[in-house]
Amino acid sequence: MKQKVHLFLFLAGITLCEQAATKKMSILQVEPQHTRSVQNNERSHRCNVCEKTFCYSNVLKTHMLTHSKEKPHRCNVCEKTFRQQGHLITHMVTHTKEKRHKCDVCDKRFSHGQGLKTHMQIHTEEKAYRCDVCDKKFVQKGNLKRHMVTHTKEKPHRCDVCEKRFANSVGLKSHMLIHINQKSYRCNVCEKRFRHSGSLKSHMLTHTKTKPHRCDVCDKTFRRRHHLTEHFLIHTKEKPHRCEICEKTFKMIWDMKKHMMTHSKEKHLRCDICEKRFCTRETLNQHVMIHTREKKFHCDVCMKRFRRNDTLNRHMLTHTKEKSHRCNVCDKRFALKGYLKTHMLTHTKEKPFCCYICGKRSRQKGHLKSHMLTHTNEKPHRCEICEKAFSHRVSLKAHMRTHQKLRESLPA
Repeated sequence: MKQKVHLFLFLAGITLCEQAATKKMSILQVEPQHTRSVQNNERSHRCNVCEKTFCYSNVLKTHMLTHSKEKPHRCNVCEKTFRQQGHLITHMVTHTKEKRHKCDVCDKRFSHGQGLKTHMQIHTEEKAYRCDVCDKKFVQKGNLKRHMVTHTKEKPHRCDVCEKRFANSVGLKSHMLIHINQKSYRCNVCEKRFRHSGSLKSHMLTHTKTKPHRCDVCDKTFRRRHHLTEHFLIHTKEKPHRCEICEKTFKMIWDMKKHMMTHSKEKHLRCDICEKRFCTRETLNQHVMIHTREKKFHCDVCMKRFRRNDTLNRHMLTHTKEKSHRCNVCDKRFALKGYLKTHMLTHTKEKPFCCYICGKRSRQKGHLKSHMLTHTNEKPHRCEICEKAFSHRVSLKAHMRTHQKLRESLPA
């Protein structure tokens, strides 16, 4: 009996050894296959929605969340959700405000090592990512991806409220704040609120009056980097952005976009006071200042105030006396290129602006606007002393002199 038991255990031991050996052999067979698949960049896991392939099944699972728009990982502090747990961990550092990574050049600190790496490229001026279409280079891969959309003109992100479409999710998120009217970033100095953290940072420079961005050609300084970029085009005279309809060129892409609206004739923004309609929010805001009489731009030399920044810039030339634009016919010089263009019409006798009511033609658009007031009987210029209104600013100035003479004639 004992011999039979020992024989059974012996045979069972052999069976277990064979199973273990077989399992080990299967592992040894699988591991080289896995290593081979990674080395050969074999992508055996395919997405059923977009046909994209991946090396690993867990990466495919994470990718599938982009189609379902599911974000299972939630922040316990602010309730923000994320698709990947790693993104949540990265986000949690924003609540601790811990910045362990420091730049050795300018001592700026960052929450994450990747943020420091990206920042260091500013000092090294390294732009490793290049566009295959126009050869433009970028510091970050994400910036290159967003730029590529400008060539395809694809706008896959759509607003659920107004149906407006955007090239990237960042543009859509910024747009959505218009509908919810949320301004969560507040200035600690003047209590003004902003929708974006970048807008708050730019605003804070108005209190410190620091202008960290300097032009290498003329040493002029600016608060914002894109203002420096725009200014530098003055020296290069480059206008890289071209209108596809009329071939007009622009220094900045935003100027071209605003110009494109003049072709569509769509005026979807309306003034709540006088019902007048505008193409862009900028022109609407400038118009509203006529009603509020607000003049937020002031000259640092003579403290004169203006409603528009471009009007202030033109005024500043009266202090510098700089006239860099010269007429090829009579050698007369002008401070602005626009003044030179208007002057050239005196030589050609051309009057491109025509009144659609009476057919009267004008050399300048401003003259046509003034003329149109004779048809509409509108009087937008009002005296602040006696409330008398005038069609033209010149008439108001002449009227104001009557008040001044009256004050001078009164006995002291």
